[in-house]
Amino acid sequence: MLAEALSDQPLVDIRHVKHFYRKGGAADLLVLDDVNLQLRDNEIVGLLGRSGSGKSTLLRSIAGLLKPREGEILFQGQPIDGPAEGLSMVFQSFALFPWLTVQQNVELGLEAKRVPPEERRQRALAAIDLIGLDGFENAYPKELSGGMRQRVGLARALVVRPALLLMDEPFSALDVLTAETLRTDLLDLWCEGRMPIRSILMVTHNIEEAVLMCDRVLVFSSNPGRIAAEIRIDLPQPRNRQSPAFRALVEELYSLMTARALGAPAREGLFPGMGIGMVLPEVSTNSLAGLLETLQEAPHNGSAALNALSDDVGLDADELFPIADTLQLFRLVELEGNRIRLTTAGRRYAVSDVDARKQLFSQHLLSFVPLASHIRRVLDERPNHQAPARRFRDELEDYMSEDYADQTLKAVTNWGRYGEAFAYDEASDLFSLENPT
Repeated sequence: MLAEALSDQPLVDIRHVKHFYRKGGAADLLVLDDVNLQLRDNEIVGLLGRSGSGKSTLLRSIAGLLKPREGEILFQGQPIDGPAEGLSMVFQSFALFPWLTVQQNVELGLEAKRVPPEERRQRALAAIDLIGLDGFENAYPKELSGGMRQRVGLARALVVRPALLLMDEPFSALDVLTAETLRTDLLDLWCEGRMPIRSILMVTHNIEEAVLMCDRVLVFSSNPGRIAAEIRIDLPQPRNRQSPAFRALVEELYSLMTARALGAPAREGLFPGMGIGMVLPEVSTNSLAGLLETLQEAPHNGSAALNALSDDVGLDADELFPIADTLQLFRLVELEGNRIRLTTAGRRYAVSDVDARKQLFSQHLLSFVPLASHIRRVLDERPNHQAPARRFRDELEDYMSEDYADQTLKAVTNWGRYGEAFAYDEASDLFSLENPT
């Protein structure tokens, strides 16, 4: 009876969790809003969303590294209050100690648990062998490739025999081929029952990775982060990326990821905030022009499925979406479901010469990006047509964090310089008009 009761109990139970980011004198920023989630035995669950949607914040809360302001998180029926026994985490950045050997890095968790030295050694060697690094026990991290270092991180997480393995974008720092090999090896170990864990919860922004690995995918909206959709992946392992069912799930997830705030109130669009308080991504004008040109050319001829376009330009979803969103903000493309289409202005830009492109870009920048028009208006009104950038940073920090304010101002600065809407001198930190009228 006890075993049956335990099997019915979720491994992780997240109830009405809210997280806030403190912004000094301004109101706290809501990062996660009323998140509810249950994770059960024998499943791989993916948290999928854009950068800044709170996925990693939630993962760190489950790990006991952050404490939510509201709600509770239970692990094996017990509230999490600090790092919990039975949880291990694999990070994006490898997080190895460079002065320790592979074996010493793997043994660290066991040493913290005061496991006797001989048992530590045997368990570490077994974990190293399991993840395919037999023979590298005495190597140092600097002697290993990125993929090998991530395998060490995985061995270190598995050697303590956790019930739950948490993975925070574990393959995103690796090259494409290395990441694919590590995903396949990890799935093989999981499907063969060779990993001493009960479930895996992973954060990813890679849509194909989520469909390839997960049993369930929870799609997060942004600003604030909410679970906007849950997609079950019922395809048998190993999964064929080219199968119609696999491609259909990829397209469905692309459509969900591009939906306007995934059902959030209309004011919470793709960019958080309103007016000059809109948080903007740092997207280069070269990236914007390149995507417009690719869309204009065959075989797309002005319209494409986002997943096909992603393959064509060699960008994953988290790299493609900010470019597409910015082009939509500029009214140069339209996004609908999984499709992106050039507008009339977008087509004109794609076929124009450099001077005509700059003129059109400047017009759309000042018409559709409130911060840009605000900077230009201030410069127009001042007799010397100059204004300190600090003035605009201070204004932005009333709406967003210091980091987001810096990112947003840098984005608009680069766009304004390209379109010659205004100039900026880094040495004096001043905006100006080169040719005031």
